[in-house]
Amino acid sequence: MLNELVVDRLGGHHSARCIVSSVEFSEIEALQRTGQWHEAGELLASYARGLERAGAECVVLGTNTMHKVAPAIQDAIDIPFLHVVDAVAEALERIDVATAGLLGTRFTMAENFYVDLLAERGITALVPDAKGQDDVHAVIFDDLLHGRTPAAGRQRYCEVMADLKEAGAGAIILGCTEIGLLVESCDCCIPMIDTTVEQARAAVDWALA
Repeated sequence: MLNELVVDRLGGHHSARCIVSSVEFSEIEALQRTGQWHEAGELLASYARGLERAGAECVVLGTNTMHKVAPAIQDAIDIPFLHVVDAVAEALERIDVATAGLLGTRFTMAENFYVDLLAERGITALVPDAKGQDDVHAVIFDDLLHGRTPAAGRQRYCEVMADLKEAGAGAIILGCTEIGLLVESCDCCIPMIDTTVEQARAAVDWALA
């Protein structure tokens, strides 16, 4: 996606210059499950420092949930950290939406770090009810993380999105990098903000500014 956006802007045979640090997710998942967020922040901060030492000029964290520990990462580096919520807020502002439904892992939906940062930008985030949160989270961990996109999961997401629309959402934030694999714009008659796309766009905007 980064490469596609760069060639769209610059043409020819251009591509994005990237330094990638791929994290072993089972370590992160265990820390999430056991509530060891401080340790998770320290771990990701160490990866960010490694990227900086390798020559990176900014850092993008390719996960929504782990932005819960973004302050630890930001404090550990001297280069810019491009926050996913800023990218989401800018996308919502472009389409003039001030109330949006938020889908993601249970951590993203139920905790305040994402919702509060959107509120600071003047955006109200609506989350599913407890059952909806359980179902959305389960599809991510039981299916999407294993490359499965079950029809039943897609149908359940459609129901949850319809409920958020009924509650007043003018758009839906796909607040987990895998959700875009499951649902498409045709699944909801209001705009969808795919955070994977918006993070890539924000990174390219920053790099080519």
